[in-house]
Amino acid sequence: MLRILLSPRMLAFHALVALIVPSFIWLGFWQLHRWEDKSAAVALQEENMASAAVPADRLTSPGEDVSAAEQWRRVTATGHYDAEHELLVRNRDGSGGVGLHVLTPLVTDGGTALLVNRGWIEQPPTATARPDVPAPPEGQVTVTGRLRFSETEESTGIRVRGGLPEGQVMLIDVDRIAGDLPYPVYGGYAELTEQRPEGAEHPEAVPSPEMNTGMNLSYAVQWWVFTLIAVGGWVFLMRREVAEARSGGGGTEDSGSGSGADSPGGDGADGRGPDGGAPGRAPETGLREAATAAEAPPGAGTKAPDETRAERRSPNADARS
Repeated sequence: MLRILLSPRMLAFHALVALIVPSFIWLGFWQLHRWEDKSAAVALQEENMASAAVPADRLTSPGEDVSAAEQWRRVTATGHYDAEHELLVRNRDGSGGVGLHVLTPLVTDGGTALLVNRGWIEQPPTATARPDVPAPPEGQVTVTGRLRFSETEESTGIRVRGGLPEGQVMLIDVDRIAGDLPYPVYGGYAELTEQRPEGAEHPEAVPSPEMNTGMNLSYAVQWWVFTLIAVGGWVFLMRREVAEARSGGGGTEDSGSGSGADSPGGDGADGRGPDGGAPGRAPETGLREAATAAEAPPGAGTKAPDETRAERRSPNADARS
């Protein structure tokens, strides 16, 4: 059995199974860890969004980005909007499809500004046209919003390109935007959820993020199922190879163990040939005689009785007559 299981073909199959089984197990645990990371991020997100709002200057400061533990925290700030330095962020989704987000600095009483994403508006008819943007409330305003990271190409997958119309950007890159403003800017930005006063018109509010852990847990289970299938297939193939080898070996042994009496050219037990003829007479001889008789023309194989009697007459009898 070992000779069969260690044949070159089976050794190659063993090597394949030894390669894919650990790989499938590792992929399953990798997907499990991703699910755990996403679950922890979702739990933190839910906790931060449910927490009470705190002043923005307690969680962020100029020149420093928002920490991972503080993202999605609800913050408040009071000041006045600087509509003159308002920006439009391109390629943002809303209820009407792809449009723009309105990013307006809120200059606090302390002189530091918080960038506020006031919401979504529709895309203008042409890329160079100025969209109709609802004006922010005038005077002192108190805003509440979700604190977010400064955006980068890596974190958003959005590629920055040049040639944009004036006042439009691709990313909310706080450091870059702050470089063009005449006052210091808090790190990160806030997605507006409430403001007092609300104003006559305002952009469509940015919806709450979807809290989804993804399909990583099901992917992990799938990889482990594939592992069981690979192991089961390997066991099945081993058993089949052994069974086929045993079956084939038994048939070969039986075919070579016959006695002389059962051999095609051997004599029977009584010393006669297998066809009952003379001892030791090969069956091939009888077959050739039968074939010759079959090929002869009708009547050639037998003679009339008179012809037979004539042949049996002696030569002397013919001479006397």
